[in-house]
Amino acid sequence: MARTNPQDTLQQEEGNTVDDQSGRPRWKDRRGRWRRGWVISAAALLTTLLMLFHSRVPNSIGHLGSLLQTFLPWTGLAVPLLLAAAVVRRSLTAVLAVLVPAALWLNLFGGLLADKTQDGGALLVVSHNVDAENPDPTGTAQDLISSRPDVLALQEIPHGQRDTYAAALADTYPHHAMEGTVGVWSRYPLSHTRPVDIGMGWPRAMRSTVRTPDGDIAVYVAHLPSVRLQFRAGFTAGQRDDAADRLAHSIVGDPVEKVVLLGDLNGTMNDRALAPLTSHMRSTQGATGAGFGFTFPARFPVTRIDQILVRGIEPVSSWTLPATTSDHLPVAARIEP
Repeated sequence: MARTNPQDTLQQEEGNTVDDQSGRPRWKDRRGRWRRGWVISAAALLTTLLMLFHSRVPNSIGHLGSLLQTFLPWTGLAVPLLLAAAVVRRSLTAVLAVLVPAALWLNLFGGLLADKTQDGGALLVVSHNVDAENPDPTGTAQDLISSRPDVLALQEIPHGQRDTYAAALADTYPHHAMEGTVGVWSRYPLSHTRPVDIGMGWPRAMRSTVRTPDGDIAVYVAHLPSVRLQFRAGFTAGQRDDAADRLAHSIVGDPVEKVVLLGDLNGTMNDRALAPLTSHMRSTQGATGAGFGFTFPARFPVTRIDQILVRGIEPVSSWTLPATTSDHLPVAARIEP
């Protein structure tokens, strides 16, 4: 007569079976799936908090808040990595925890993935940081002409290439104006052109009235100060922030109702430092674009710092243009004045 193990009998009476591989009761294995993965769950919670409270991350230390907001869409990369770790760990707790930042990311940025472009738009505007070290300015100008903009704004024009750009664009654009390192070219007459002081000591922003068939538009062209990521100082954006305030003050006080801002703002629409501008103007990419529209660096864009913002004007579509020999991608938008 075969002997029976009292423990096996007890397990059978309780309705439990033994896992063939581990030798542990399966009810314990199921419980383990809930207990495992707390480190992954904690990382998912931290990712959620960063996305949810990004505006609360202080700028007092190295402008960490602005740095996070500049690359905020990329926090979503944590989701597939954490989900893969949760699956490998076979943790139901971790899988459910990772679903929270996934849902939050879709709520924040899912709308940008959709194509919101529409047909129409009476005016095509294009903006491009041409790069002071551009090896082929004439070729860049020709690339931009091929997109057939009605109004073209350029930034970072070096003094030695001002005549080069003027000559390359002259046949297509009978009206143009330059102030310092920025300029505007137009198919329509320009008036009331002036530099805009953004605290740089030399002109890096300007304003001009474009007289279109649908009425006057105040066009601002700006190249805000660059930001740097330094080991000791952090995200050095103080000068950029002051320039954004000065530019916003000029735009808010502009008597012309319809305004377009074209430029390299060295900041994203999520960056709180640009709030003086974004609180009064709409991003054409955010309103009517397709995708994130990243512009920098041109070879592998990871952020959108080149912007087209409008006030009193309806954006219809917005996109990035093919790369030129600059380190930025050009941006374009169709608008209805």
